[in-house]
Amino acid sequence: MMKKILFLFAFFILTTVLSGCIHNEAMYRSDTDGTSGSSPSFAQFNDIPIPEKATMDLKSTLLLGGSSAWIGRLVFSAPYTLNSMFDFYMSEMPKFGWKEVTVVRSKVSVLSFTNEDRVATVQLESDMVNGTIVSFTVSPRSKAKTTAK
Repeated sequence: MMKKILFLFAFFILTTVLSGCIHNEAMYRSDTDGTSGSSPSFAQFNDIPIPEKATMDLKSTLLLGGSSAWIGRLVFSAPYTLNSMFDFYMSEMPKFGWKEVTVVRSKVSVLSFTNEDRVATVQLESDMVNGTIVSFTVSPRSKAKTTAK
C-alpha cells in the first residue's frame, strides 16, 4: 500500500515538473495570411482526427510528448452538433489506426479506442455557445501480464 502511495506521489511530482517544461511556443502557429496569430495549432496531433474550425481550450489541455506519442488531455470546441461529432469520430478514428472498444451515446457521449500503444477516450458534450466540447484523454496502454505455471 505504501509503495502505491509513493508511486502515485512520484508520478504527480514528475507530471507537474514535466508539464512546466513544455515549450508553449510550439503550440502556436502563424495564420495563413502571413500575420502572426495566437491561435493554437493542431498540426502536432497527426494520429487523431481534428474537425475543421476547432478551437483548443488551453486552460483545460495538459499534454506530454508530441507527434504520435503524446499523452494527456486535449480539450477543444467544434462548431458542430453533438450527433455530427459522434458520427465524425466513429468514422474517422479507425482511419487513424484506432480500434473501437466501447461507445456510449447520450447527453455526454463517451467513445473509447485503442491502438498498439495507447488508449484514447473521447468525451463529447453539447455546448450552446461553442457547438460541442471534445475532450480527448490519451494514455499508454498497459501490457497484459502473463504468468507461467
